Amino acid sequence: MKAEAWLFTGVAVFFAATGGVYAAFAPDPAGIAALMVSLLMSALIACYLWRQSFRSAPRPEDEGEAEVSVGGGRRFFFPARSYAPVVAAAGTALVGLGLVQGLWLALIGVGVLVPGVFGFVFRGGERIGEQGG
Repeated sequence: MKAEAWLFTGVAVFFAATGGVYAAFAPDPAGIAALMVSLLMSALIACYLWRQSFRSAPRPEDEGEAEVSVGGGRRFFFPARSYAPVVAAAGTALVGLGLVQGLWLALIGVGVLVPGVFGFVFRGGERIGEQGG
């Protein structure tokens, strides 16, 4: 994951430099805010990727001397199907519409959103190293 971490670190540095120059020469607060938000989002992803690269074993892509055959086979675990993303998205949309249309729709949206969030959080004991077979 070090290649991805370096990539997003470079993106964060680019947005920091661009945002600094833009803030110095342009009085537009919306552009400065957009560049700073872009900086923060790319820095957040970079921090996550750096943390993951130190926590997990190095991948074959991270080693310069690795053979192509080392990267073959099954390496990732994808969890079973879940309706939680659809339910959470529908609940979020209803809450957003409820803020515009009325409190009654926002309350219905919260009632739909809570089971979706619980579906994400308590989805079972699925961990990366515990897949069977």
